[in-house]
Amino acid sequence: MKPIRQLDFLGRRKLAFAFSSLLLAISLISFFVNGLSFGIDFTGGSVYEMHFNQSVDLDKMRSTLAERGFADANVQHFGSSEEVLLRLKPIENIKQDQLSQQILDAASTSQAAPGEMRRVEFVGPQVGDELLDDGGLALLFAFIGVMIYVSIRFEWKFSVGAVLALVHDSVITLGFFSVFRWEFDMTVLSAILAIIGYSINDTIVVYDRIRETFRGSRNTDIAEITNNALNETLGRTILTSFTVFLTVLALVFLGGKTIHGFAIAMLIGVVVGTYSSIYVASAIALALGLNKEDLLVTQKESVLDDLP
Repeated sequence: MKPIRQLDFLGRRKLAFAFSSLLLAISLISFFVNGLSFGIDFTGGSVYEMHFNQSVDLDKMRSTLAERGFADANVQHFGSSEEVLLRLKPIENIKQDQLSQQILDAASTSQAAPGEMRRVEFVGPQVGDELLDDGGLALLFAFIGVMIYVSIRFEWKFSVGAVLALVHDSVITLGFFSVFRWEFDMTVLSAILAIIGYSINDTIVVYDRIRETFRGSRNTDIAEITNNALNETLGRTILTSFTVFLTVLALVFLGGKTIHGFAIAMLIGVVVGTYSSIYVASAIALALGLNKEDLLVTQKESVLDDLP
C-alpha cells in the first residue's frame, strides 16, 4: 500500500549528489590542510592514576590544570569518585618526574586536599601508530564485510551503493572533526564503526522494501518503485533516527567530557546516515543501471525467503 503523502526523493537526487559532493570536497580538503587532531590514544603521552580521600570535582581539576598550562589534559573518574585517571599528550623539555609532580600539585590544589600518585605510565607514539593502523583495518574490514553481505543478499549494484553510502557517512563525519579541530581518539573511532552498523541497517530496510515493492508492481518504472519504497519506509526511518538522535543528544550535554567525542560523532553520524539512506544509497544503485531484471527473485532466494 502506498503512503498517503508521496514525496519525490529521487527527483531531487541530483541536488542531493551536489550537496554530498560539496561536503565530501570540504572534508577531503580539510584532511590535507588540517589533518585530524589525534588524541593521546594515537599520539602517545603520559597516564597518571591519583587517589584522593574525598570525592573529586573533575570540573575544578580541569580548570586548575588549564591554568597551570595543561589545558589538553583528559581527566576522568577511575573506579570510584575518589580515584582519578589523567591522560596527557607528550610535553618536551621536561623530565617525567618533574611533570608528575606538577600534575599532582595542580590536582591537589584544585581539591584543596593532598592527593596520592599511585601510577605513572608513558605510552610511546609507536603504540599510537599501531592503534591507528588497527583502527583503519577495522574500518576496511567493516566495509568489505558489508559489501560481501549485500552482494549475496541482494545484488552487486545495491552492494556498491551501500558501501559508497557508508564511505560517504564516515568521511563527512570525520570531516567535521577535521574542520573544527575536534580531538580524534579511540572513542570517536568506535563511534564511526557504530555509525557504519546503524547506517547499513537503515539501508538494508530500504533495499528490502524496494524488492518487496517490485514484486507487487512489476509493471512500474524502476525509479518509481524505488521512490515508493523510500516513502513506505520513511515513517520507520524518522522514528528510529529521532529516537537515537534524542538519546545521543542527551549524551552530548550530560555524558561528560570523557565520551563527548563519541557522542558528537554519533550525533553527526545519525543525521548523515539517515540522509544517505534516503538520498544516496538507492540513488547510486540507480545511477549504476539498476533495472527490473536485477530485482527478479532467483529460486535460491525464494527458498531462503520461505524459511521460518
